[in-house]
Amino acid sequence: MAKASTKIIPYSAVGIVAAQSLGEPGTQMTMRTFHYAGVAEHVPTGLPRLIELVDAKKEPKKSIVEVHLAKEHKTKESQAKALAKEMESVLLPEVAIVSENMAEKRIILKLKTEDAKLLGVTMEMLKEAVKKTVGANKVEQRGDKISVRLKDDKEKEKPLKDLRKLTTKIKKTLVKGISGINRSVVIKDKGEYFIRASGFNIKDIMKLKNVDPFRIYTNSVMEIEKTFGIEAARNATIREMQSVMDLQGISVDIRHIMLLADAMTSDGKVKSIGRHGLSGEKAGVMGRAAFEETIKHLVNASIIGEDDNLVGVTENIIVGQTIPIGTGRIKLGMKTKK
Repeated sequence: MAKASTKIIPYSAVGIVAAQSLGEPGTQMTMRTFHYAGVAEHVPTGLPRLIELVDAKKEPKKSIVEVHLAKEHKTKESQAKALAKEMESVLLPEVAIVSENMAEKRIILKLKTEDAKLLGVTMEMLKEAVKKTVGANKVEQRGDKISVRLKDDKEKEKPLKDLRKLTTKIKKTLVKGISGINRSVVIKDKGEYFIRASGFNIKDIMKLKNVDPFRIYTNSVMEIEKTFGIEAARNATIREMQSVMDLQGISVDIRHIMLLADAMTSDGKVKSIGRHGLSGEKAGVMGRAAFEETIKHLVNASIIGEDDNLVGVTENIIVGQTIPIGTGRIKLGMKTKK
């Protein structure tokens, strides 16, 4: 018999064991909430977070990014605070009052002087941001006001509709900081300062000065896949699942989590476990039909005349055959004397 600590016995049902090992403690999880030091409070933990991960959601409900500073700056609190302030996104409505003048077909932006000063936004920064959104030829500045005019059109109804569209666009304008990063705090850990912020935008954060690009992390697995590739996404999936278990005080062998992460990422993209992912792509028709959407799978298979080679566990149980696992995988032949 193989050593339990190192090797698994050939033809063991590793998938079923991993599913059981993760599923059983998963149902026992308490719905405790965990505070991330003032940023994005009530980050999903426990079962809701586990569901998010296995469903391969495009975005977590509360995404978080951790940014570490370059070696020479990591012990300087002032540098960390400056970077945290630089990262936080400031949208136009936070620093300016937006109003419409329908008669003159203009949008008027009035700078909120106090708010702008507090957020480190100048009139020039506001003007530049508006120019990027609407084009330089439409922008005029007088004192603390910016006027955005709409080009004349022969149709009277259309310009007013366009004006409203432009107003909506202007209100979404980023004046300062990194798009998608909302609130950031500086945290000290083991004599080193780092930044934890709600939101994510790894690509743009990496372009900032004093950032260590090798130690940037987000709890959004899809963002990691998009930026660093599938291997990084696999590692992030393992790390996130392990942290959910650790937070709940549940001990699960890392190899079960690794098997699940490998299955989710084996095709080069992060897939969910459900009917739109792994379970919906089983090799056998009956295996797919046994999970969800039974009629759909059977009808589609009958239309194209699909074969089922009975390679999985489910299919063999349905037809009453020995399942191809453990001793069921061993076929014996015997030579008889003629």
